[in-house]
Amino acid sequence: MQNAKCKICRRLGVKLFLKGEKCFSPKCPMVRKAYPPGQKGKRRVRALSEYGKELREKQKLKNWYNLEERQFQKYVKEALKKRGKVEDTGTLLIKTLESRLDNVVFRLGFASSRWKARQLISHRHFLVNGKVINIPSYLVKKGDKIKIRPTSSKKTVFQNLPIALKKYETPAWLELNTQVLAKRRDEATASLIIEKLEGKVRGLPTLEEAAPPVEISSIFEYYSR
Repeated sequence: MQNAKCKICRRLGVKLFLKGEKCFSPKCPMVRKAYPPGQKGKRRVRALSEYGKELREKQKLKNWYNLEERQFQKYVKEALKKRGKVEDTGTLLIKTLESRLDNVVFRLGFASSRWKARQLISHRHFLVNGKVINIPSYLVKKGDKIKIRPTSSKKTVFQNLPIALKKYETPAWLELNTQVLAKRRDEATASLIIEKLEGKVRGLPTLEEAAPPVEISSIFEYYSR
C-alpha cells in the first residue's frame, strides 16, 4: 500500500519532500502518478472555491513543515497578531517556522526529512550550544551552534552523513563546519567516526530563500475567517 505521506503530496498537487531521498528518485509517486490518489484520480478536475484554495495552501505549508493543526494554527495566529506592527507578516511566519530545531537539523543536511529530524531530536541525538535539546519546536537564534551528540555520532543512522554532505549545499543562512573524519575498524567492519560536524545559525532566511510552495496571503485569509 502506498505510503500516506506520498498521498498527501498527490492530493495537494505539489512535491513537499516528506519522504527524504525517495522524493528525489524516479520512485517518487509524484513522478509516476502526478494526480490525486484514487481510481478516478486522473479524471478528477475540480474548480476550487476561494475557501478551497485557502484550505489547500494551508495544508501545503502545514505538511511542508510537518506540523499538527494545533501547532500550525498557533504560529499563524501569533503572526497575525503582529500584522501592522511588522513590515511583512508572511516573512515573520516563515522565519519562525524555519527557526524550529527540526527544520534547522533538516536544512543542515543532518536528516533526510523534517519528519526524520523530529524523530532524531526526540531521541536526544542533538546538542544546541552544548546542551541536549529534545524538543523539535525549540526555536534557534542567530549564533546558536547545533551539533550531533558525541555518543550518537557512532550510531548507524549517522554513518552515511559524511558522504551525503559532500554533495549537499547548505542554505546561506546556515553554516556547516565539518572537520577530521577518522576511520575505525571494528571486527572487520569499517566505519566512519565523525570527529566534528557542527552547524551554526548565521541569521534567518527571507521568504524567497525559504521558498515554501504556497501563497502565504491565502493562509492568513483562511485563519482570518
